[in-house]
Amino acid sequence: MGYPMARHLLNAGHEVALWSNTSAKARELAGLGKGTACATPKEVAERADYVFYCVGDSDMAREITVGKNGLIEGVRPKSITADCSTISPEVSVEIGKAFTAKNAFFLDTPCTGSKPGAEKATLTFMVGGDKAIFERAKPYLEIMGKMFFHCGGPGKGLQAKLTQNLVLGNIMQAFCEGMVLATKGGVNPQVMLEVLDNSAAKSGLISFKAPFVLDRNFSTNFSTKWLHKDISLALQSGQSLDVPMPATALVQQMLQATISKGWGEDDFISIIRILEEWAGVEVKKS
Repeated sequence: MGYPMARHLLNAGHEVALWSNTSAKARELAGLGKGTACATPKEVAERADYVFYCVGDSDMAREITVGKNGLIEGVRPKSITADCSTISPEVSVEIGKAFTAKNAFFLDTPCTGSKPGAEKATLTFMVGGDKAIFERAKPYLEIMGKMFFHCGGPGKGLQAKLTQNLVLGNIMQAFCEGMVLATKGGVNPQVMLEVLDNSAAKSGLISFKAPFVLDRNFSTNFSTKWLHKDISLALQSGQSLDVPMPATALVQQMLQATISKGWGEDDFISIIRILEEWAGVEVKKS
């Protein structure tokens, strides 16, 4: 997701310092506009007043921010760093404190919309941190997304994002169970989808994802392994806040079963393949 997000900033005419674990990607982007490929996150921070990054998990976020040659080593005073990843709220707050100690600002700005949203600049951002600082960063976020919700202080954007992905995972689990049941019971899957789309069970997520299932297209928009990571973080948050989430615990295990089958890199709709295997039926176009 970071690649198209950075490309939008370049296309808008901004000077952009670029870094990626895959250095070739940064060099490629640098050729699209006023871009400079950097060797380390530290170099990016030395060149930028606004820094946006998107990584896979909490460990990666720690590494590129407060690790060796991380952003913190080159951060400019009064600059704003926004983490667009989905990581642990607790880790995000910890990282934010390190930036505060350097007289710099930090926001958690996780986004939703998956790969298509990043490509089309239609992402939705959930923001945690000082609202005035968010307003300063917003003109740049608006180049990458279309909707913005200030959710509260540090970590609260991530708390909202984990909640959103929790609901998303539970909806997908229910959809997969229902479609496998209907198909094995003799209902045409396409007819069943029409029923869902014209009932109280209608869901934007299902309307978008269902055609991929029926086409047996499991190419990745949002991978199983990353949703598993997010659901696990939600469960950790529930444990720390003393909130029971029994259905979500089941979804985590279904995602784990999907990963164990070797489908962790595939889109999270692959969860249906586990149920199909158990039931001895395949949900597809007739």
